[in-house]
This record gives sequence, structure tokens and C-alpha cells, in this order.
Amino acid sequence: MLISPAYAQDASGMMANAQQFIPLVLIFVVFYFLMIRPQQQRQKEMKAMLARLKRGDRVVTQGGIVGLVTKVPPDRDGKPVREIEVEIAKEVRVTVLRETIVSVLTPTAVNDK
Repeated sequence: MLISPAYAQDASGMMANAQQFIPLVLIFVVFYFLMIRPQQQRQKEMKAMLARLKRGDRVVTQGGIVGLVTKVPPDRDGKPVREIEVEIAKEVRVTVLRETIVSVLTPTAVNDK
């Protein structure tokens, strides 16, 4: 009776298969800590910044428009309203989506002596 070579393999063959996956796992771990996790943190910070928007904040939109927030409607059903009103020039007000706001400008303190 002949024994097939597949049954005659030893345990070292299984270890070789497991060692082939170690580089793939290491690559995934590196990608997670260098790309995925920082992006998730930036998204969380952006969401918190948009939730903190209030009247009087100077904001920059994705289109590069700088303006002053004049109206932030109250939350409806626990969700923030998507549209806010921004004054881009004297007596010129536009309605923008909250998601289009890229950053909130804060005045920097001047070090006068």
C-alpha cells in the first residue's frame, strides 16, 4: 500500500505556512498606526469642532470663503442642523452647510511690550 505524500508531511510544513502570514499582519499593523488611526482622530476632532460652532466664530469654508457665523439654528431631535448662516461681507449673508466648514479661525494674542 502506498502512502500519499500529503499525509507524510510533518509539522514543520504547517509552521512555514504560518510564517508566511506574519509579514502581512505586520504590514496591516503599520498601516493602522500610521494611516487609519490618525485619520479617525482627525475626523473625531473635526466633528467636535463643527458641533461647537457658535455665533460670532470666524470660519473658513472649503471654497476659501472667510466669514462670521451669524446664525446657528438650535438642534432638532438631538441632531445639529446642517445649515448655518455666515456673513461674508457687511450685510451679505449666505447659508452654508456645516460640513463645508474647514476650520474655525481664532484670533492670536499679540505680544506687545
